[in-house]
Amino acid sequence: MKVFVYGGSGLVGGHLVTELLKQGHEVFVGSRKPESQKSSPNVHWVFADSSNLTKGLEVLEKVDAAYFLSPPGQTNQFEILSPWIEKAKQVGLKKLVLMTAMGVEHAPPEAPFRKTEILLEGSGIPWNIIRPNWFMQNFHTFWIAGIKQDGKIYFPGGNAKTSFIDARDIASVAAVLLTSSKNDNQAFALTGPESIDHNEVAEHLTKVSGKTIGYVDVDPKVFEASLVSAGLTKDYAAFLVMIAGALKEGFASPIVGTVKTLTGKDPISFAQYAKEYADAWK
Repeated sequence: MKVFVYGGSGLVGGHLVTELLKQGHEVFVGSRKPESQKSSPNVHWVFADSSNLTKGLEVLEKVDAAYFLSPPGQTNQFEILSPWIEKAKQVGLKKLVLMTAMGVEHAPPEAPFRKTEILLEGSGIPWNIIRPNWFMQNFHTFWIAGIKQDGKIYFPGGNAKTSFIDARDIASVAAVLLTSSKNDNQAFALTGPESIDHNEVAEHLTKVSGKTIGYVDVDPKVFEASLVSAGLTKDYAAFLVMIAGALKEGFASPIVGTVKTLTGKDPISFAQYAKEYADAWK
């Protein structure tokens, strides 16, 4: 198949490209700077940038299926992705997989993520929506500064448990759905195999890194300010605080078996993730 991956140099997108290539598919990879990317067999780098909403859409004329997600740091998902979905309708794409977030189905219809889902559901294109829980990889990306500097995970999550998911499992699910029609027109929540709180996360990181790492349940306003000072927009920082509040209330704790059902593989455990990325916290 020929597949377009929006945000293909990002976390999930990068793993998805690797997965599709392993399966022998031809991949068109969206990037803000395609000219600076390294070409390889069956990989075509093309322009796709959330700051230029209509440039690059013509790639959908060349492919069978496409994977979309809203770029991290953006809260206007509908504005960014609706031109791509409309173009997919126009060319009669055979499959479109959209990644949003766990719980989006409960958001009001005017919320950007849910509005984007509704547009896709009514598009007439065979679709799947995947709604992953919080990523394990956040602990060596978004929250790494506090861990490196102070040995602390700063997060307003209380003692609530979360069924964190590894980005590699999200990519594996996306690859299955993009290349098969078996589960068309369904949405799937995606979680890891267990639900743990942030104190337990800290214990895992302490064990693999050899340094003492603790968890601090910070005030949401302090958390928001730290995100803005780290370079996130006020809108996106406020969005993260809002969904962190949902986590604290227990909405991120359910465990579902979707990864195993769709891929045939057990999802990656937090212990395995921590062991494989141990050098990040040393």
